[in-house]
Amino acid sequence: MPVRRSKVLLVKWIFENQHKLQTVRWCSSSLRYKELEESAQALEHVAPHAPPAAASPDVKPRPYRAPETSFKHDDLQVTLAAPYQLQRKPDAPDLGFGKYFTDHMLKIQYQKQLGGWQKPEITPFEPLSIHPAAKALHYAIQLFEGLKAYRGVDDKIRLFRPDLNMLRMNLAAERSGLPMFDGEELIKCMKRLIQIDQEWVPHSETSTLYIRPTLIGTEATFGIMAPESALLFVIMSPVSAYYKASDDGAVSIYADPSVVRAFPGGVGNRKVGSNYGPTIDATARAAQMGHHQVLWLFGPNHELTEVGAMNIFMVYINEHGEKQLSTPPLNGLILPGVTRQSILELASEWDDLTVKEEVITMDRVIELNNSGRLLEMFGSGTAVVISPISRMGFIDQEIYIPTMKQTRPVFQRIKDTLLAIQYGHIEHPYSHVIS
Repeated sequence: MPVRRSKVLLVKWIFENQHKLQTVRWCSSSLRYKELEESAQALEHVAPHAPPAAASPDVKPRPYRAPETSFKHDDLQVTLAAPYQLQRKPDAPDLGFGKYFTDHMLKIQYQKQLGGWQKPEITPFEPLSIHPAAKALHYAIQLFEGLKAYRGVDDKIRLFRPDLNMLRMNLAAERSGLPMFDGEELIKCMKRLIQIDQEWVPHSETSTLYIRPTLIGTEATFGIMAPESALLFVIMSPVSAYYKASDDGAVSIYADPSVVRAFPGGVGNRKVGSNYGPTIDATARAAQMGHHQVLWLFGPNHELTEVGAMNIFMVYINEHGEKQLSTPPLNGLILPGVTRQSILELASEWDDLTVKEEVITMDRVIELNNSGRLLEMFGSGTAVVISPISRMGFIDQEIYIPTMKQTRPVFQRIKDTLLAIQYGHIEHPYSHVIS
């Protein structure tokens, strides 16, 4: 029998009898599972302690839990795009936010029956193929992160505190029943992806490369339970401004007491897609009234939580005559933002500013504004960095915030400091240089 025909028959037999090979697959994968399990146990003794604000998004601190298994950067396989697959890079003024994507992507499969995480691979950018019954499509069993790569003044590319993104991603995975992983290994894989697509990192300090790690449940069953298969993928997009502000650079927000973004015991402190889709209608209604974003309130006292997809800050003169920077505490309703934590840590080192996490209500905002003690309000986040707020609608009131009238605004000082770190004007441990 010719060799080629024998190979065809062998493949056909395997395809028809693959259900009989289940025990073989289990045996071959069990060794890999044992190896990963042992390495995970070793990691428990060396896992770094995260800063309290990032590791404790809930009221009560929770211990760091190492993943049972993880993929390894050393197993990364790379398939480069062919010349005909390479895309034309858009000009910086045309970027917008999330409209264009780089030439490659990172994909890592998780299959419980094959021992867990499979080998990571970098491939040409391509559409995903998933089963119509995948849990991500029906039960929102998915999560994502957002971070950026910055091209510095020295032409080096930097990431900003990616370890905090990985910690937050694992916390969301744990809550969603998705597999956890070693964040350092994903950072290494993402750095390799950025190296391959490094020319997509804009040569500009007004544009960046946005990185979107995403984890979805792919198991094709209608049962509401932890999926036995999942896909972690990373795509990247060169971006400019997240949204247009007013002529003075500030935004107007609408505080709508009739809708809530999150509730106690929910997942407002996790970066999952189900937090964002339901905000579209409220944001559209705010836009019809001339506002850029919604200020999300909670409870009978109308407590401030987030603004749009940002954390919110307020600068005012406190009862002791000191200039104070305040933001709502992480009480389970608020996403523990990487930019938020960085602002609190950096501003705490400034002698001329008191920094505090405290409950802020609409009555408090109005009282401070009427008495002339409210100086600034602004939002913070990876996409926008810092977004000053100059106007607020609340029920039948229009509240004008003197943010843009300050001679030396705190928001600008914070923004300049963050950008200086991100673009390499100053060396700082927050920056991770990609060699």
